[in-house]
Amino acid sequence: MMMKTIGINTTKKEEILDITPRIEEIIQESGVKEGLCSIYSKHTTASIIINENDDPCVQEDILKFFSQTVKKGVWTHDFSGRCDRDQNGNCHIKASMIGPSETVPIKDGKLLLGRWQSIFFCEFDGPRSPREIVVTILGRE
Repeated sequence: MMMKTIGINTTKKEEILDITPRIEEIIQESGVKEGLCSIYSKHTTASIIINENDDPCVQEDILKFFSQTVKKGVWTHDFSGRCDRDQNGNCHIKASMIGPSETVPIKDGKLLLGRWQSIFFCEFDGPRSPREIVVTILGRE
């Protein structure tokens, strides 16, 4: 088993960043040939997804969907007087809809992703630095 925390610096209010190469480096470092890789965001306004890596319009469409579906400024967290610290209720909802983690099989020392798949970090409340992602590798050499 190996556990490593990596930092991601985000530069936009909302963005989706391909973190697959960093995860692959950790797998190589671990020496695990067969097993599982868990990728977990330690934040309530950020998520981890697996999606298409070939067409950047897919990531744009995901962000567009959330901006149209989960509006800013209408949630109790935004303006109730009890919970109005940072007016980012929409960011918490977006992250909750996707979830904080993904688990990917490892085969022959590599992520067992489909041809067009990559692992992405979704920032909904940036820019932030650093955002922490915990990568846990379980398996055998």
